[in-house]
Amino acid sequence: MNVIERGEGCWVVDSAGKRYLDGLAGLFVVQAGHGRTELAAAAARQAEQLAYFPIWGNAHEPAIELAARLAALAPGDLNRVFFTVSGSEAVETAWKLARQYFRAIGQPGRTKVIARDIAYHGTTMGALAITGIPSLRAPFEPLTPGVTHVPNTNTYRPWIEGLDDEAFVEATADAIERAIEMEGPETVAAVVIEPLQNAGGCLVPPPGYLQRVREICDRHGVLLVSDEVICAYGRLGHMFGCERYGYQPDIITSAKGLTSGYAPLGAAIVSDRLMEPFLEDRAMFSHGITFGGHPVSCAVALANLDIFEAEDLCGHVRANEGRFRDTLTALADIPIVGDIRGEGYFWAIELVKDRETKATFDDDEAERLLRGYLSPALFDAGLICRADDRGEPVLQFSPPLIAGPAEFEFLGTVLYDVLTEASRRARG
Repeated sequence: MNVIERGEGCWVVDSAGKRYLDGLAGLFVVQAGHGRTELAAAAARQAEQLAYFPIWGNAHEPAIELAARLAALAPGDLNRVFFTVSGSEAVETAWKLARQYFRAIGQPGRTKVIARDIAYHGTTMGALAITGIPSLRAPFEPLTPGVTHVPNTNTYRPWIEGLDDEAFVEATADAIERAIEMEGPETVAAVVIEPLQNAGGCLVPPPGYLQRVREICDRHGVLLVSDEVICAYGRLGHMFGCERYGYQPDIITSAKGLTSGYAPLGAAIVSDRLMEPFLEDRAMFSHGITFGGHPVSCAVALANLDIFEAEDLCGHVRANEGRFRDTLTALADIPIVGDIRGEGYFWAIELVKDRETKATFDDDEAERLLRGYLSPALFDAGLICRADDRGEPVLQFSPPLIAGPAEFEFLGTVLYDVLTEASRRARG
């Protein structure tokens, strides 16, 4: 096991002094890059003034300021913020809020959730139930009941063959509507969906798909939860992923890039409409987390958002994502490379045995390829990325948002050499 000792911009350094390009931003987290002294200083200043106080029935200035800032940044009427410590807890918060909201407005039967196959939404029991990866769920079943999974938007391996783009969008969105109707609309609280799905390898939504999902939710009175634990805070070139794709959710769940990883913090950002029942008399949302809205974490998040503004990190991603894409598409002729997909600074390469037939690897072959060769070979070459087989075998890349041409050039050189050798091994 390597011991990572320090970070410098887009790079980390281990205890032996070897440098690695952090092609995963830690875990889709370190948006502003490693070694930002201004973020460390913000944490220190806040810890000296007020290291901790809960926000149950009280408040402190960092939480107040951050909530107001997130409300101003979030689209539409998403003006209420519930702080958590992690993304899983943000998803739990969204589900609990949806259930209590419907109970408060006289629809107590609305408790269920519709989510997508292979989608990952967290490790706590409610979030795990929403997660659509059977191998992660199996050790903990029976899980929280009431979740139905529907097909995702994998256009490289579509769940239904022979459709043009428009028909595929219609069929895939209609699968959500059919699930709502089969469960009974009066029992469904929310659809939970990532703007660009992580697990399965950066599954990009086809044009019009998310707008159609929004229409379906409106038609049946169901809430739309945009799970942006990865996709928020610049990863797709916008502060929130839903802005890139032009749809308005009722709740956004977020974490990770909110502090660039310098302190743990998550947030569920909620529509004003959903809060109305909790603002009357002594009503309240029966939910809270001890370290939610931690003053040090909130101070770090505010300093992180200052960096976003001062350095225009979202604009930097939009200006450079084409170069990132070109770096990866230059690998398309390597026989093992099947599909290259993603947007912003969030991309995946799906690996195949045969590019013409899209033949994939069996479990043993994937294990030998990903963990037996690719992960150690890439690491030895100085590149940290993710080899994932929650679905088909993929490599995923999500560098810090400060990355640019120099980092892309290094990444492309390493990938070309390692994937060429992987292809040779797969054929042999």
